[in-house]
Amino acid sequence: MSDFKCASACLALAALAMTSGCVSKGDSSDLNAYVASVKSRPQGSIEPLPPVRTFDPFIYGATATRSPFDEPIAVKAVAGPSNPHVKPDTTRVKDFLESFNLDALAMVGTLEQNGALWALIRDPSGGIHRVTTGNYIGKNHGKILSASPSLLSLVEIVSNGSSGWVERPRTIKLSEKE
Repeated sequence: MSDFKCASACLALAALAMTSGCVSKGDSSDLNAYVASVKSRPQGSIEPLPPVRTFDPFIYGATATRSPFDEPIAVKAVAGPSNPHVKPDTTRVKDFLESFNLDALAMVGTLEQNGALWALIRDPSGGIHRVTTGNYIGKNHGKILSASPSLLSLVEIVSNGSSGWVERPRTIKLSEKE
């Protein structure tokens, strides 16, 4: 332990000797004169910053247009109705499922009763309805043509865009369990 005390005393003595040189015992008038001469010089001027240039933002307006690298889309003219006798029956009473879009309805099963196959259709509110061949479904006057255990085939009557009507075949497949 005595070696430790001796080493610490020597270290403290060396630190005291080194710091004693920092204390000024002499005249520091030359330093004060230099500081005064620097302070008495005229102050320089700093050039102002250049004005900030503003740029008008560029708005890219071609985001909604077709890419120039894609092939052009071929637009085909829609032909008029092939059968002038095709038109919806506006005098009949509409079925309940005709108040929904066909995309909002789902086939969830089938039921056979007295030899007739009934398809079970779920509406958007969760209600289940029985339909079979000859019933109407969907907003576009869709008439069910056939029903199978996994598929419902129907034909819709839609406007052709020029004051006529065309038939459009559609199918509703049995929905998988969710």
